[in-house]
Order: sequence, then C-alpha cells, then structure tokens
Amino acid sequence: MKLMTTLHTVERLRALFGDRLAISEPLARHTTARVGGPAELFLSVSSTEELLAAVEVAYAAGLPYFILGGGSNILVADAGISGLVILNRARKVSFRHSGAGVVCTAESGANLSALARQCISRGLGGLEWAIGVPGTVGGAVVGNAGAHGSDMDATLLAATIWEPGYGARVYNREEMAYGYRTSVLKRDLAPGRARRVVLSAELRLTPEPVDVLTARADGFTAHRKERQPGGATTGSMFKNPENFYAGYLIDTAGLKGLRIGDAVISDKHANFFVNDGQATAEDIRALVAEAWNSVRDQFGIEMELEVELVGDWAFE
Repeated sequence: MKLMTTLHTVERLRALFGDRLAISEPLARHTTARVGGPAELFLSVSSTEELLAAVEVAYAAGLPYFILGGGSNILVADAGISGLVILNRARKVSFRHSGAGVVCTAESGANLSALARQCISRGLGGLEWAIGVPGTVGGAVVGNAGAHGSDMDATLLAATIWEPGYGARVYNREEMAYGYRTSVLKRDLAPGRARRVVLSAELRLTPEPVDVLTARADGFTAHRKERQPGGATTGSMFKNPENFYAGYLIDTAGLKGLRIGDAVISDKHANFFVNDGQATAEDIRALVAEAWNSVRDQFGIEMELEVELVGDWAFE
C-alpha cells in the first residue's frame, strides 16, 4: 500500500479512536498460544458500532484487516500481520422471550464460555457445551465451534454479518451452511480477499433448572480438565478425520512428547501443541508439519488443520 494512503488511514482511525490505535503491537500477548509477531496497526474496539466503523475505514482504504477475538484457534506468524488488526471487545448481551424459549443476542466479541455461564445462571439451557471453550461468539459462529456432542449449528438462530462493499445483513442458520468446524464464512476465506465480519448472533435457549444445567456443565468441565492440557496452546490443532480422532492418530504415530524448540506435542492429548516456554510460531508450525507428514505416511490419512495460520508466513 502506498505510504500516503496508509498515513491518511492512520489519521482517520486516530480521529475516530484516538490513542487506542497502536503501532507494531506484539500479538503474542493476545493469543492463547502466546506466539506471534507484531500487528502493523492494532486497535481495540468495545462495541459493534466501533467494530463496524473500523472495518469500514480499512476496507474503503484498501487496508487489509483481521478481526482478533479470544486469540484461540489461530497461529500468528512470527513476522506478524500486515495491515490493521482489530481486537473485538464488543460484548453486549441481551435476552428476550420468544414462544416457549428465550433468544439471547450477543455481540461478536463476547467471551463464549462466560456467556455460557451467564445463561446457566439464568436457567437457560443450550450453551453448556461451550463451558471452557476458548474464544468469542464471533469466532464460534465462523468456525461452528462445538464440544460434547453439540455446536453452534444446534444453537444459532441468525447472525448479523458485515459484507465488504455491501454492509450488514442477517444470515439465518441455513445460510451459514454449517459443517464440522466450518461454515460458509470459513470456506470463503482466501488470501487477499476481504473478510466478512460477524457483528452479533442470536442464540436459541430453553429454560431448565439451574441445578440441572450446572451439573451438566460441571461434568463437561471435569471431562475437559481430565482430557486436555493446560498452558499455552491454540486449542485442537487438527480436525478429526472421518472415523478417527486426530489425537489418536498423532499418538499412534509415536509423536506424543515430540519437541521442536519450546513447542511440544502434549503428553496428555496429542492434538494439542503446547508453547512450553519461548516457542516461536515457526516451532509450532514445524511440529504441525511433522505430525501431518507422519500420519499421512503411516496411515494414508491427510489431516486438515482446525487452526488457521494467520499473518505473513514465509513458506518454502
């Protein structure tokens, strides 16, 4: 991008957001794996209106933009991300009765696990599966997040989504074309293509006793703690291939505990790659390549990443 265009865009963003616009913000502090280089431009927004204003300024200027939520399910390159990174902290939540149920409207920056707990405390069932799931509502809508036999596809009524060049419109659940950990939004991602942006989501909930919901959520939490490692990870690295578990395949390939630099494949669950200190994104990517190649060579299965590689990667 031409320097004058960039300077004009920075001036416009500063006029709207003041000192909240940062230059060369380290992204390692904003990702769950604790890796990632700097964002060329970095801005935190706290409402849907601010999110919309920031993305429209960037799009109009031809400035690449990336929406960062909870920082899970992504691996940011050591070289960082060019353009504008928008940290989405739009978290407003409201509830309304609809027939026999309740509809929860949540802004896309709302923490998914915290929202699940809020629903449980109100005696509203449907999101217990999200207890302990990292990330935001927006990320969950894009990736069809799920756990314990349920997912966003089972919960979503509609999502309000900003489309580059067209503005905001409502997608119903059918239009999201959900599949296993994917949606029309995720399938549409391509290098150089402006991304659609989730602004808010409507979720269908059902009244249930708080103690029943709490017991269910506690069971899910105990299962997660028993099966998954703590520490700095992206979350599940690979999607489960049909009829297999990715963790089982990586474990059976003999890769549990494999270390490259400070990145290590967890001894507790082989589909989790842990930053055990000062790992780089390239350390983790090298482990990903090792796991993918080993599983393909030993079992003839080509695994698909669940985590998105983001930023300025230099592939050989």
